[in-house]
Amino acid sequence: MNEAGSIGWTVTPGLTPYEPAVAAMEARAAAIAAGEAGELVWLLEHPPLYTAGVSSKAGDLLVPDRFPVFQTGRGGQVTYHGPGQRVAYVMLDLRKRGRDVTRFVADLERWLIGALDRFNVKGEVREGRVGVWVERKGPGWAREDKIAAIGVRLRKWVSFHGIAFNVEPDLEHFSGITPCGISGPQYGVTSLVDLGLPVTMHDADAALRASFEAVFGPVRDAPFPELERRPGSLSSTSSP
Repeated sequence: MNEAGSIGWTVTPGLTPYEPAVAAMEARAAAIAAGEAGELVWLLEHPPLYTAGVSSKAGDLLVPDRFPVFQTGRGGQVTYHGPGQRVAYVMLDLRKRGRDVTRFVADLERWLIGALDRFNVKGEVREGRVGVWVERKGPGWAREDKIAAIGVRLRKWVSFHGIAFNVEPDLEHFSGITPCGISGPQYGVTSLVDLGLPVTMHDADAALRASFEAVFGPVRDAPFPELERRPGSLSSTSSP
């Protein structure tokens, strides 16, 4: 199958530093826009860090010295990335997909909801709250917990940035921010493992891939983007 006519799917093992990953993602998106590369979905994990989207507010960063903070051009507000969270950078050409941003975001939501459904978890969306939520109830209490975030940007109708899917991150790390600007006792953050499901990252990746194909079409295995190697640093750190 011709690379330009299909969607590549690739997974980088270990922890990938944020800035080199963003540089590689932006370079690939530019190549897609220029017709020099095919579409790509790139799955990875980052070391603990916070990112601030274009709608972020200073007050959303509650503990500014806890982890590195990166300003980013994606949509949305402040969020956390770290081990146990699957980040997927989604580089798709919307010129071939109707140039409809609203539909694209809805398709990203359907993708995540479909992946959760494979674990019998009911993911839902809420008007005014981008991302995917899970209702949780107990004796005398009820709340909605966010299990996946969405933050995308378009340049020349090619998307980049993407989604963050909580498999087994340290949920306490979210306490340093107001996640996506949403606060209140009725809202929280959860993960598949927090919901009592013994899901591995490999399990989550398989569910994400199957659901993605159901929404966006077939994918094929592809190499992951080359990261710029800087003096005194590694492009990625492999997990033991």
